[in-house]
Amino acid sequence: MKNIRNFCIIAHIDHGKSTLADRLLQVTGTVTDRQLQEQTLDDMDLERERGITIKSHAIQMRYSQGGEDYVLNLIDTPGHVDFSYEVSRSIAACEGALLIVDATQGIEAQTISNLYLAIEHDLEIIPILNKMDLPSADPEAVMDQIVDLIGCDPDDILPASGKTGLGVDKILEAIVERVPAPKGDPEAPLQAMVFDSVFNSFRGIIAYYRVLNGEIKKGDRVRFFNTGREYNADEIGVLGLDLQPQDTVGTGNVGYIISGIKNAKEVKVGDTLTLSAAPCEEAVKGFEDVKPMVFAGIYPVDTEDYEELRYSMEKLQLNDASLVFEPESSAALGFGFRCGFLGMLHMEIVQERLEREFNMTVITTVPNVSYICHPKKGEPMVINNPSELPDPGKLDHVEEPFIKAQVITKAEYVGAIMTLCINKRGVLQNQVYLTSDRVELTFSMPLGEIVFDFYDKLKSVSRGYASFDYFPDQYHPSQLVKLDILINGDQVDALSALVHRSNAFDLGKRICAKLKELIPRQQFMIALQAAIGAKIIARETIKPVRKDVTAKCYGGDITRKRKLLEKQKKGKKRMRQVGSVEVPQEAFLAVLKLD
Repeated sequence: MKNIRNFCIIAHIDHGKSTLADRLLQVTGTVTDRQLQEQTLDDMDLERERGITIKSHAIQMRYSQGGEDYVLNLIDTPGHVDFSYEVSRSIAACEGALLIVDATQGIEAQTISNLYLAIEHDLEIIPILNKMDLPSADPEAVMDQIVDLIGCDPDDILPASGKTGLGVDKILEAIVERVPAPKGDPEAPLQAMVFDSVFNSFRGIIAYYRVLNGEIKKGDRVRFFNTGREYNADEIGVLGLDLQPQDTVGTGNVGYIISGIKNAKEVKVGDTLTLSAAPCEEAVKGFEDVKPMVFAGIYPVDTEDYEELRYSMEKLQLNDASLVFEPESSAALGFGFRCGFLGMLHMEIVQERLEREFNMTVITTVPNVSYICHPKKGEPMVINNPSELPDPGKLDHVEEPFIKAQVITKAEYVGAIMTLCINKRGVLQNQVYLTSDRVELTFSMPLGEIVFDFYDKLKSVSRGYASFDYFPDQYHPSQLVKLDILINGDQVDALSALVHRSNAFDLGKRICAKLKELIPRQQFMIALQAAIGAKIIARETIKPVRKDVTAKCYGGDITRKRKLLEKQKKGKKRMRQVGSVEVPQEAFLAVLKLD
């Protein structure tokens, strides 16, 4: 046990942690040069295309130092704020963390929030300055930032470069020397924490765990603590680039178990694994349950695919424990699911993965957040969907969730960012200069305002130099109204949204204008209206496609033409009563990209 080291890599998005992980794998000989590709651990197509890590990946390396052989379990984690749940699970399975900071960009918001997560779990932090080979690197300034942040000695900070491999051997030495060996009692009953799981269509569900006490042997009868289900450990082992079967996985190690589990509901991430014959006393204190921030409906394009979609979502949930969903139905779209996501990028990734991995084409409704509504009589209730909101006459007030937002940026962009946040009903609470050129701004703002396009706008006003992180604050009463969109007088519930009264007119007008572009012209006139209750606040009209019925009348009396036009008008009117408008899928998504 004294020769095992469990550590993870944490950093802001795009600070080069996956590239550095490649070098560690290469130097320890875990991956041959033939197997190595850029970002070896990012095995999803989506991760490669976008150049981001979405899943945390565990891998075991062997390393010799001072005549002793060490086992290093590395977990590479995502850096985007939407995947911070992956990071919290990885941190719970480790004793140390490599904190990677880009020498050209310095400390960013996600670096700080991931660092705090690691400090809460008492991890040993090893600070690393990455990208030292770039001509724009500014190691002295960034070192000062790190020293201010962690209070470490400047000599403790290791310079490195993931691209050239500079300083990788120093990092491996530091891991062995500084990261403590895992604590635990090999004689105690088995106690292991499940921190991830994946679905394999041939083997069933593969659960990854970290053994805290005791050991697990091949063929043992094991029990999952929370679900109470028991299985045989058909195969156990450690995680190399592929699964490596072993006969036992001992205390402090990270491994996998295959026990022929077919049903996704039977494995819960954060659960405790123990032996049926000699169970442990209590479950491991895992990590807190995930709190979704953004809610949206996901519906199959074809209503018959509902069961298939449910099956796909359950499989996806195994691999992405932060996805939460429950069934719901909509008058416009039929049966589907109300899903909770950690943010907009998370929502986009889930939708892409459903299409790629499960061939499910889905429609996503307007995202929103959960509100607490206080009726004049009765108990307050939580609302995740605008269509559940009671009649305005019966409503006393609605409370919406607020967040504390931290933005770290260069001093020259402060004005633009303040304007953006104040336009989104934010209130500036604090402004701290981290260095002469870097400012940390703290805002209190409604979560509903950042759901749509806040992150994209922040990136554009700051030319990509602002980093953003947020955590939930409490609920506050707000002047909220339900904005309905009517097409030909029929309400489309998939497009309704809860908005602040001051924004309702502007948003209604923009949605109607956008729908006018996207809905194809029909044989009859279509009215697009935005309404609050019974009051129409905006309208656009899609003109009908007309045939020139007077073409065959040349010359002659005007009454002849008038008669033909009146006849056509009657036909159009009758058609409007029976005709239905097909709303294309892009129209449901258009609301997200209004600008």
